[in-house]
Amino acid sequence: MRRLLTALLLVPVAVLAQTPQRLSLAEAEALWQEHNRELQLARTAVSGAEADVLTAGQLPNPQVSLNITQISPWSGYGAGPWKDKKMDNVLRLDQLVERGGKRDLRVKGADARLDASRRDLDDTGRQMLLSLQQTYYDLRLAQEKRRLAGESAATYDKGLETGRLRLKAGDISQVELSRLQIDKSRADNDARQTQAELEQAQVALAYLIGREGDAGLLVADDSWPPLGDQQLKRGDLEQRPDVAAARLRMAAAEAARDLAKAQKTRDVTVGVQYEHNMQNEPTNSYGFGVSVPLFIFHEYEGDIARAEADLTAARLIYERTMAQAVGSTDQASSALRSAEERLRRLETGLLADAERVARAAELAYSRGAMNLMDLLDARRTLRQVQIEAATARADYAKALAAWRLQADYGKTK
Repeated sequence: MRRLLTALLLVPVAVLAQTPQRLSLAEAEALWQEHNRELQLARTAVSGAEADVLTAGQLPNPQVSLNITQISPWSGYGAGPWKDKKMDNVLRLDQLVERGGKRDLRVKGADARLDASRRDLDDTGRQMLLSLQQTYYDLRLAQEKRRLAGESAATYDKGLETGRLRLKAGDISQVELSRLQIDKSRADNDARQTQAELEQAQVALAYLIGREGDAGLLVADDSWPPLGDQQLKRGDLEQRPDVAAARLRMAAAEAARDLAKAQKTRDVTVGVQYEHNMQNEPTNSYGFGVSVPLFIFHEYEGDIARAEADLTAARLIYERTMAQAVGSTDQASSALRSAEERLRRLETGLLADAERVARAAELAYSRGAMNLMDLLDARRTLRQVQIEAATARADYAKALAAWRLQADYGKTK
């Protein structure tokens, strides 16, 4: 009895675990924001850049040293506590004083790199969001293809069943029935292939939203975006995350170049010391010292040349990124126009014509007014046009998402 009750309690849990998880695009984006690994890595890079800013603004730590001198083992160390030993104790404190604005230049460069890493996060979010939306619509397309394949297989099942009855009645030949069986097998193969494509699309979306364990239950629940008059306007590309990041890294390279030049300004090390002398009469003395580097063998020419080369590279990368941004935005606009025109042609004429011809062919064949080959041709044409229309809807949805992300440069949350 106890086992029976346990089994009854576990049944709803098992049923619940197999319930399809219907996701709108907005829900998928919310899961992506929380669980996507690429976004998490980009956020970690921002944290590292924040730590670099903290490091850049810190003053050099002072150095303390304790030296024991005048140790003479022949005359003995002396008796008594440490302060009575016949040795000199020198306690020294040194502090490096940076000159030439080096600290400010380090902070300036670190701030620019931090801002660039934040824009990298925005750009990663922009690219990954596009990948998420396209993967979502790929799943939506795979579901549509699976539905069409199922309907087609059901039609061929019904047609084959009718064909067997007509063969018994002598209305068709065995050859015609064999042709129906061949097309029915093709429809079954197509259905199995679309099921495999559906499972692959589910796995791809599950990875992006961190739901790998539930991949087989994911269902894209949003409908296709409607056709509309899109006013394609290119935004200010200077605000695009990848362009902004390249510009900020150019500013960081300029700060690094100025920092390399600032090394020619000598830093000063200032020190104070206390000396306890026990060799003759115990005496205490104090001292002060200043040290500066001597530029005898070099004046940081290599560091400066390297920084100049890095600055030139940063400028070229910025120009290249801007050119790529212009090209990708124009391509997105062109792709959207092309996808919209193709979808309009299919939905405003071709799809309706194919459906009407297929219905007429089914009716004519059922009444003996059309041969089998014409019927099968009408069925194949309808299926081809239906798949083409579904693919066109997916292409339009993905092109629209790509164009919107090219035009909207909002920050990733």
